[in-house]
Amino acid sequence: MTKNPILNALAAIVYIVLIATIMFYGTRNIPGPDNSPLAPIVALSVFTLSAAVMGYLILLSPLRLYLDGKKKEGVNLFVQTIAAFAVITAIAISLLFSGVFK
Repeated sequence: MTKNPILNALAAIVYIVLIATIMFYGTRNIPGPDNSPLAPIVALSVFTLSAAVMGYLILLSPLRLYLDGKKKEGVNLFVQTIAAFAVITAIAISLLFSGVFK
């Protein structure tokens, strides 16, 4: 990842949009029983994969800086990335409740 908090946050959002799109459109016409034990396995697998990917996208660069002795720079990058992610999330929430995508 980069040392740019906005790009790190945007990469996280792109991943979320990709997974959400697949989940929304990919489950529309799935044949098979509704009570399959595979459904919670898949859900937990996607959750675990997402936690790993988010850890990579948001934590890797700050952690590298921190472990390289650039503690202040690493903490600042982490905080700025979280702040950028929070702003993007707030925009998404605003769009959701504004009714733009009805």
